[in-house]
Amino acid sequence: MATKTGPKCPICGKPAVPEHRPFCSARCRQVDLGRWLSGDYVIPGAPVPEEDDKEN
Repeated sequence: MATKTGPKCPICGKPAVPEHRPFCSARCRQVDLGRWLSGDYVIPGAPVPEEDDKEN
């Protein structure tokens, strides 16, 4: 008999809990935030043109 499993934490793979969804704990939530803030995660998009600091 197959049992239905809920969503898993994207950081450690343990079952997610409603309080920290989609994570399993506050620790995994903080690990994910740290990865976003350090630039480990990026959303692909068109390159942003560099602006000149000079006035023309």
